[in-house]
Amino acid sequence: MRQSFIQRYLANNHFIAYTAVLIFCFTAFIISIGKGSVELPFSTVILIVLQEGLHIPLNAALDPMHVNIVMEIRLPRTLLAMMVGACLAVAGAAFQGFLKNPLADPYTLGVSSGAAVGAVVVLFFGISLPIIGQFTLPFVSIISGFLTLFLVIGFARIVQRSMSAETIILAGIIFSSFLGAFISLMISLTGDELRQIINWLMGSVAMRGWPYVYMIVPCFLIGFIMLFFNRHELNALAFGEETARQLGVNLKVRKLTILLGATIVTGGAVAVSGTIGFVGLVIPHLTRLLWGSDHKHLIPLSMFVGAGFLALTDLTARTVLAPTELPIGVITAIIGGPVFALILLKQRKIGR
Repeated sequence: MRQSFIQRYLANNHFIAYTAVLIFCFTAFIISIGKGSVELPFSTVILIVLQEGLHIPLNAALDPMHVNIVMEIRLPRTLLAMMVGACLAVAGAAFQGFLKNPLADPYTLGVSSGAAVGAVVVLFFGISLPIIGQFTLPFVSIISGFLTLFLVIGFARIVQRSMSAETIILAGIIFSSFLGAFISLMISLTGDELRQIINWLMGSVAMRGWPYVYMIVPCFLIGFIMLFFNRHELNALAFGEETARQLGVNLKVRKLTILLGATIVTGGAVAVSGTIGFVGLVIPHLTRLLWGSDHKHLIPLSMFVGAGFLALTDLTARTVLAPTELPIGVITAIIGGPVFALILLKQRKIGR
């Protein structure tokens, strides 16, 4: 694929890339906390976060109401949105690199739907596993997502022994549709008890609070570390399995580790926010177009872009029709669908 001068320049200047995404992420963080039914100056937001959040003794006189709004409502919500966005973007980058296909993401592969089934079961039956306690929700989501992924791969192997990326994605869409119908059936049969889960399934970080932030952090750290430490293997897989094998990659172990890491971050995100589509599809693809496909940089850059993007998306969801709040999944679909269509059209024109 031919690249423009700007794309080549950005791909070779990673200091600019990291500076840009960090500024974007920080700006999204501050704006998301400051905007709402009660407008807070950005300087006030920064002072509250530094003094009350990080316990830096600045001795600033702060309004207790503003402190409560930031520390108990907006800060945990913004952090949760950013963590979810980072998880989905990192998972999307891994799946796209693994399958060498820009259409791959946690949703087209059925992982998110599988994780959602596990989460719905936990929420409906009030399951709490011994020892792990509050982490039952992400744990079951991760296991469900991983089992779904293995079913998708198994079905794809039956359909086509070579398991092309297109076959795996089509199998994922089949399983995603089936599991989505299964969830809808559960909701319709149980009456009012699961009505609240409908909004959860559409994607939201509203009214979650600090416990959900603490819940997703371990999932993100474990999954991100697993994927980042396999960045070179993802680069090798981009040239095909045979080439990767010649380069000394233990395909069986590495592929399993990559799939497990991507499933862990996906399961954690789905457990705390429900299903939010297109983040794992569009964000890694846009990042790859701007800064290249080296997973050493693609994974962390996608993480920051995804975090900032979902923070701004959540801000839009809660302010555009205030006091009515829209599900984040609706906003990401409205934005992601046309953007991805434009990307595909541009790619086709460049490829001619």
